[in-house]
Amino acid sequence: MGRNVPSVEITDQRNVACIRGPHGEVGSTVRQQLRTEVVVYAGLCALVEEMYVEIAKEFHGEQPTDSEGTRCCENWKCPAVHRKDPMPYRTIIEPFRIHTVQAIDLPTVEEREAALERAGFNLFGLRADEVIIDLLTDSGTGAMSSEQWAGMMRGDESYAGSRSFFRFESAVKDLTGFSEVIPTHQGRAAEKILFTVMVSEGDVVPNNTHFDTTRANVEYQGAEALDLVAASEPSEILPFKGNMDIEALRAAIDRVGVDRVPLVMMTVTNNSGGGQPVSMENLRDVRAVCDEYGIPLFLDACRFAENSWFIKLREEGYADRTPKEIAREMFSLADGCTVSAKKDGLVNIGGFLAMNDHETSLQSRNLLILTEGFPTYGGLAGYDLEALAQGLEEVLDEDYLRYRIRSTEYLADKITDAGVPIVQPAGGHAVYIDAKAMLPHIPSHEYPAQALAIELYRNGGVRGVEIGTVMFGRPGADGAPDEPAAMELVRLAIPRRTYTQSHIDYVAEVVIDVAAGASEMSGYRIVEQAPWLRHFTARFEQVASSKT
Repeated sequence: MGRNVPSVEITDQRNVACIRGPHGEVGSTVRQQLRTEVVVYAGLCALVEEMYVEIAKEFHGEQPTDSEGTRCCENWKCPAVHRKDPMPYRTIIEPFRIHTVQAIDLPTVEEREAALERAGFNLFGLRADEVIIDLLTDSGTGAMSSEQWAGMMRGDESYAGSRSFFRFESAVKDLTGFSEVIPTHQGRAAEKILFTVMVSEGDVVPNNTHFDTTRANVEYQGAEALDLVAASEPSEILPFKGNMDIEALRAAIDRVGVDRVPLVMMTVTNNSGGGQPVSMENLRDVRAVCDEYGIPLFLDACRFAENSWFIKLREEGYADRTPKEIAREMFSLADGCTVSAKKDGLVNIGGFLAMNDHETSLQSRNLLILTEGFPTYGGLAGYDLEALAQGLEEVLDEDYLRYRIRSTEYLADKITDAGVPIVQPAGGHAVYIDAKAMLPHIPSHEYPAQALAIELYRNGGVRGVEIGTVMFGRPGADGAPDEPAAMELVRLAIPRRTYTQSHIDYVAEVVIDVAAGASEMSGYRIVEQAPWLRHFTARFEQVASSKT
């Protein structure tokens, strides 16, 4: 174009832009004074608009890039993407086209109220056609790709020795490095088998934070599920809030005795703790403690790819590593894993248990045959195994992971800008609203997070899930109030490759509107509950005592 103009790259993924120029990054406060030159990579065009930059205070101070010009700083909170992007614009688009659509029902306010009454104010009891935007879970609710659907047509439904099993087994071994691979119909089946084989009554199983089915399967064996997460303050902003407290782990082992700790678990990402990631450094430290005491380490690796992406973005030394390389290193630090593939396997059903210990795998396969099926199908059809093998490849694509994490951040940004308290920073698969902070007038035994989840559905047809005292509290004896959970959260879990930005904008509007009327909300009491995993089937009624 005949002009010697310095090149800049807009690399923002958040509300505050980071603009990388020849002298590092400048803050967004001068954004309106900038005329930017945008270089479109990938050879699409060379549309350049001349840039005149007034010198402004830089976002990070003097921060030279590395030799390749790709990493501007070591501040993990920097919203810049630490690699050159073929699309240097602020908007992160979905890296896919929509191939098939499914209609969304739009129940009226009156219909939603009737549905709540019928379901006993338990959102698990709603029918799908009574929900407008369904953020109950990201487990098995995402959209599969055309390659996964094509793979399903190749599914080999042989009872024993299916070709589809061997493709699945190869994909899992390539990813995890574990020698023994056992398919299951979903993650809780893998947990049930693992804990039946390895855990006895009176044992203690440490974890950063157990999720609901993991905890229930440990406790069903008569053992204690011990949570040892290092950080638990919802508003505290740390890069790896899913980390385990290493000193607490060592103290727990010393307190109960090594013979009562059959294994240590690590959940990545930490679902109950706000979808927060675990650092590679913390995994190495946990591995070192396990080696010191001779205890096996297993990962609950449902969201291994999202955790890998957070490590790439936030942990020193990993910016230039691929998500697959990072995931392999994570798995290499463990002795085995349980996986619900309905998350980062990108499938609607499926899971697996994998490990290196042959003897434990033999016992596990014997139990698999009793409860799930023959070891080469494990309760899954051949076409399920094909879809899962393909999903384990697709989930580690960098364009997908960038879109996935940014989609969650987008919702978090919109509602926090409006003053809604959430677990900070945004998790990988969900936004967790802090109901305890929003509804301080509702005590834990009247379930503030359940009250908030109900109101989100009543107001806008948005279904989330309570992660608080209903899910994790201990029922009080002889009518006493429940022992409260550590946090009172409402999780808005975003299904993979399912909703568009306008859907998320709608969710944000509903959340903000409900938050504006928080002081008028009241709590609930449980009128019917099951002895295990009560949150799935409990029935509630509203109480008036907590209204202001």
